[in-house]
Amino acid sequence: MLQKLTIQNYALIQTLEMQPAPGLSIITGETGAGKSIMLGAVGLLLGKRADTKVLLDSTAKCIVEGLFDIAAYALEPFFEKHDLDYAQETTLRREITPAGKSRAFVNDTPVNLETLKALGDFLMDVHSQNETLQLGATSYQLNILDSFAGTNQLATQVNTLFNNYHTLQQRHTQLTLEAENLKKEVDYNHFLLEELTALNLQENEQEPLEEELKKLENAEDIKVKLNETLEVLNHSEVGTLEQLQNARTTLQQLTGFGSQYQTLFAQLEQAYIELKELTRDLEAEEEQVEVDFERTEQVQQRLSTIYQLQTKHKVGSVKELLVVQTDLEAKVFATRQVDDDIAKVKQEMDVAYKQALALAEKLSSQRNKAAIEFGKQIESLLAQVGIAEGQVTIELSPKTLASTGIDNVAILFSANKGLPLQPLKQVASGGEFSRLMFCIKYLLAGKTALPTVVFDEIDTGISGEIALKMGAMMQKMATNHQVIAISHLPQIAAKAHAHYFVYKNHTAKRSASSIKLLSPSESTEAIAQMIGGENPSESAYKSARELMELE
Repeated sequence: MLQKLTIQNYALIQTLEMQPAPGLSIITGETGAGKSIMLGAVGLLLGKRADTKVLLDSTAKCIVEGLFDIAAYALEPFFEKHDLDYAQETTLRREITPAGKSRAFVNDTPVNLETLKALGDFLMDVHSQNETLQLGATSYQLNILDSFAGTNQLATQVNTLFNNYHTLQQRHTQLTLEAENLKKEVDYNHFLLEELTALNLQENEQEPLEEELKKLENAEDIKVKLNETLEVLNHSEVGTLEQLQNARTTLQQLTGFGSQYQTLFAQLEQAYIELKELTRDLEAEEEQVEVDFERTEQVQQRLSTIYQLQTKHKVGSVKELLVVQTDLEAKVFATRQVDDDIAKVKQEMDVAYKQALALAEKLSSQRNKAAIEFGKQIESLLAQVGIAEGQVTIELSPKTLASTGIDNVAILFSANKGLPLQPLKQVASGGEFSRLMFCIKYLLAGKTALPTVVFDEIDTGISGEIALKMGAMMQKMATNHQVIAISHLPQIAAKAHAHYFVYKNHTAKRSASSIKLLSPSESTEAIAQMIGGENPSESAYKSARELMELE
C-alpha cells in the first residue's frame, strides 16, 4: 500500500506531497492542472525511462519518492534475491539530474531500472493507455485468465517444467553439433594422438638429449683434447705432476727451518693432491667418451621428431606437447562418449517434455472451465458500466507446448447486439476499452491480492447512473485494496474515502501544480463545482451532498 508520495521538480510540479487513504482516494482538479502529470511521475518511480525534459527547473534534479507498506506482499525472497535490505515500510526513489543521469534506489540502496520495475510491478497496478494496448496481447490475456481461474501457481509450474525441457533440448542440440564436429575430426585426432603416444615423451627429456647430442657429435675432438691434457700432466719426463713432485721433495727439506716453510710446503702439498685428483677425473672422463655413431643417430632422430611435432602443434617444449596429447586424448574420449551423452540427454528431455505436457494439459482443462464463467461475469459487469449489449468470449485454441502452456487465448468482444465478436483491438473504442479493463480489474480484485490500483480517468465517456455504478464498484474494490483514481465525474468523486484536489498555484514567479487533501466541506464544494460550474447553485450543492450520502 502506498503510504506517501513525494514529487519534486517534475513537469508542472515544483513540490507535491500526497498521503493516499487505505481505501479509495479520488483525485480531481482543474483542467490542465496536472492530474495526469502525477502518473508520469509515478511511472518514473516504477522504472520507466525519462530525460531532462521532465525537469521543471533545468538546474535542479527531479526526485520522485514513494513510501510503501509491503508487509502483506511476501516480498522477502525478492529482496534476498536482489541483495536488498527488507523492511515492511519500504521506500522507492528515483532521481533525474540536470545532466540527464538517472538513479534509482530501494531503501537507499542503488538499483538498476530493471530491478526497480520488477519491484514496482508488485506494488502498483497503474491503468494507462499503454496497458489498454496490452489488453490485446495473448500473454496479457493468459495472465488475466489465470488470475481469474486461480491457476497462476499451476502456470508457474508449467513454465518451470517447460524451461527445464527447453534447457535439455538446447543441450541435446549442442551435443549433436559437437558430435558431428568431433566425428569429422576423429580420424585425424586419432593419428595425431598415436603419433605423440608412440614417442612416449618425458616432460624434462629435451634439454638432456640436446646436451648428449652435442657431446656425441664432438666425441672425437673431445677425446683428443682430453688425451693432450693428460699428456701434459702425466708425461714421464716433463709432465706437470712429475715436476710438481720434484718441487715438493725439494721444499720439504726446508720445513725444519721455520713455520713459514711448513706453510708453503702444505700449500704445495695441497696443490699436488688436487692435481692428482683432477688427473684421475680426466682419465675417467676420457674413458667414458666414446665415438658411438649408432647412439648419435638415435638421439638425432628423437630430437628431430620432437622438433617436427613442436612445429606441427605450434608449441616450444615437450611439456606443451604433453598438454596437446592430453587434449587429444580428451577429444578422442569425447568422441567415444558423445553418443552415450546424447542418448542420456534425449531420455531426460523426453521425460521433461512429458511432465511439462501433462501439467500443461491440466492447466488447459482448468482454463477452459474458467473461460466460460469469466466471459459471463465480465458481460454482467459491462452492463453495469453502460455496455448493456456487450458480449465477451474467451476463446482458447491449442498450440505447441510453450512456456505458457498449450493454449492460445483471444478475448473476443462486441459492444453492440448483432455485431460479430472480434478481437479486442479491432472492435473496441478507447472508452469501451477502458471500461472493459475496469471490469477486468474489478473482477480480479476479488480473486487476487492486487497491489495499489491506480485508474487514470477510466470513467471517460460515461455519466449519470453508469457513473454512480462505477463509483460504487470502485468503492467496493477499495474495501480490500487501495484504489487511487483520477476522475472528472462528481459521481466518482463523491465515493472517495479521501478527496484530493489538484490546482495550479500562481503565487510564485512560475505557475506550478499543487495538491491538497480536501475536508468534507471542501469536498462538497469541489463536487458542487463539478456539477454546476465555478459558482454552483444551491441545487448543485444539494446534488453534491446527495451523491456523497448515497450508498
